[in-house]
Amino acid sequence: MSVELKSVELPSGERLGYREREGGDEVVLLIHGNMNSSAHWDIVLEQMDAKYKIYAVDLRGFGMSTYHTPAARLEIYADDVNAFMGLLGLSSCIVWGWSTGGGIAMDLAARYPERVSKLVLLASMSTRGYPFYEDDLDGMPDVTKRITTAEGIRKVVRNHWVQKANEERDKKFMRTLFNSVIYDRNQPDEARYEAYLEDILTQRNLMDIYEALNTFNNSHMDHEASSGSGLVDSIQVPTLVLRGDRDMVITAQMNQELLDDFGGRAHAVTLTGCGHSPLVDDPAQLMAAVEQFLQGGTVE
Repeated sequence: MSVELKSVELPSGERLGYREREGGDEVVLLIHGNMNSSAHWDIVLEQMDAKYKIYAVDLRGFGMSTYHTPAARLEIYADDVNAFMGLLGLSSCIVWGWSTGGGIAMDLAARYPERVSKLVLLASMSTRGYPFYEDDLDGMPDVTKRITTAEGIRKVVRNHWVQKANEERDKKFMRTLFNSVIYDRNQPDEARYEAYLEDILTQRNLMDIYEALNTFNNSHMDHEASSGSGLVDSIQVPTLVLRGDRDMVITAQMNQELLDDFGGRAHAVTLTGCGHSPLVDDPAQLMAAVEQFLQGGTVE
């Protein structure tokens, strides 16, 4: 099935690129995570049933999209997605968010419920954000000291390593990083991996996204970086939460926080033998779970 690269200009002046795959009447919107773009949804675009029409958007500051105005809150990205859907006439559809995209999808479903018919959260950040911590004396995260300011995010040495690699287009660093924490189980084939690395290096908003991840909180639990909004209660659509049992980015605790905050309204599935990218680790297992959920079946 053919995939077209397109773009649309939002009222804000930002231009969002996106991939559009032909399909039937059921519409799926894919929201990518940090350090990638719609390019990393290629396996879903290739393998998802032809009855689904698919849109995969590039968020502001990623891939083909512009980054004219800095955005350091996930709510701004959700507002962009809402505007994007309006311009394309997507009144309501299945929304599938991955990692950081999971937080954006949750905010979209909470504040624009008319846009979302079903919600899929893959390796999603917690309802209580993705915490960043101060460095200890050895340069490792001190999990007793969650960062509370934008300045604090920018002081973390690890964050500067990634930012520097991005600015210098250091593919070797990025490959090593992704092999360590994303593709530690399996790796994409070389041609696909090379395309992913090229795409990773298009990001222009790394520190802003880190700040947005750290401060996000739609739970009822306050944390050091922000108060809980309680907006998770507004998400009433059928929701599937998927996490690989080998995920080194989203911990079991983060996943459990999300499930607890949904209060039993979300169905959880563990993807066996998968890390943070089940699309690469075991796409057949992933697609089977998602399609069973979308068809209204019980997902084991």
